Amino acid sequence: MLEKVQVRIVAGSLRGRKLTVVVHEGMRPTPQMVREALFSILGNAVPDRAFYDIFAGTGVIGLEAVSRGASVARLIEKDPRQVADIQKYAEQFGVSARVQVLKADVYRWAERWLPPKDPVNLFLSPPFPDLSEKADEFLALVNALFAKAPNESVLTIQAEEGFPLDRLPTPEAWDVRKYGRNILLFLVISRDGAAPPATA
Repeated sequence: MLEKVQVRIVAGSLRGRKLTVVVHEGMRPTPQMVREALFSILGNAVPDRAFYDIFAGTGVIGLEAVSRGASVARLIEKDPRQVADIQKYAEQFGVSARVQVLKADVYRWAERWLPPKDPVNLFLSPPFPDLSEKADEFLALVNALFAKAPNESVLTIQAEEGFPLDRLPTPEAWDVRKYGRNILLFLVISRDGAAPPATA
C-alpha cells in the first residue's frame, strides 16, 4: 500500500523546504522529532564532512545534512523511483552539486566502498524487513562499515525496540537514545590513535 506524505527540512539553508514522498509499509521514514534529535546530537560533526545516507528512502536525511553544512551527501538507495525523486528535489533546491544519489543495493555497495581518509558521517536507517528478516546481514553490514570507516567518523543507526545491541561491534561504546519505539545509536570510531585507512 502506497501513501503520499509531506516531509519538511527542519534547519539550515534549506529550512522549511518540503518534499512530497511516496512511502510503503516496509519503509521507515524517520519521524521529524527523531531527525531533529539526530542532527542536534551530531552537532558540529556535520558541517564540512561527507554524509552517507545509507538506505536513503525519501532522501530527507541526506538533504537535511546538506542543509546543515555537510560538504557532500551520498545517498544509497535501490528503489529507482526514490532515486529519481531525491535527484529531482536536489535540483529543485539548488544543491545537486553536493548531492550524489547512488542506485545500488546497500549490502553490495558496502563491499565495494572505498572510504576517504577524512572522517565521515554514516547514517543507517534500514527498512522494517531488514531489521527483522535480514538481521544477520544487517549486522554484518554494520561491522563492515565499522572496519572501513576512517578514525573519528560517526556511525549512527536508527533502529527499533528489541534491536540486538549486544551484537554490535564494541557494544559498550555506543550512545543509545530512545524516542518512543525508535532508537538512535551513535558510535564515534576510535582506533587508539591508529592512522585512518587511506583511499585506495
